[in-house]
Parts: sequence; structure tokens; C-alpha cells
Amino acid sequence: MIHVLAMITAKPGMREQILEHFRANMPAVHAEQGCIEYGPAIDAEGMGKIQTPLGGDTFVVIEKWESLDALKAHGAAPHMAAYAAKTREMIASRVIHVLTPAS
Repeated sequence: MIHVLAMITAKPGMREQILEHFRANMPAVHAEQGCIEYGPAIDAEGMGKIQTPLGGDTFVVIEKWESLDALKAHGAAPHMAAYAAKTREMIASRVIHVLTPAS
């Protein structure tokens, strides 16, 4: 299994617009072969000192894929290219961590 954490930081005030496009794209991603989990997450409220906040412009995409091949196919999917084209100018930064379970 492959885990992905993608940290997306929007340009100021644009996070919700990106998330609207993201949510519209989710059904196509969930239908991809090998997709186990794919969804956005934002800071939980009221966590106090235990939390290092991402902030109001950032969200994390939490993904699980059956294999590296499934993840590569996801990256090459036409709906992902369309999503990238719609959101490119709204994104300030994107950091992607591709992980494998530690044994």
C-alpha cells in the first residue's frame, strides 16, 4: 500500500475555491482502480497546544493507493490534468509526501 500526504497552500483567501474544484473531482478519483482513500482535511478546532496548525489557507489531501502503479495512473489521469489547470493559479505551494508503511 502507498500513502500520500499532499499539503496544498492556497494563495490568500482562495482555499475554499480550490476545495470546490477538489470536491467536484473526487468522484472521478474514487472510481480509479486502486484508490482506497482520497479526501481533503483541514485543521480541527479546539485542539490547543497539541496541534501545530496548518492555517486558513492550507489543506491536506490524505490518500491511500493499492500500489505505486495505481498512484502513477492517478497522476496521469485526464481528470487530474483538468483539476490542475483549473486550480494552478490559485495555489501558492504544494508539497507531496509519498510514503510506504514502516515494517
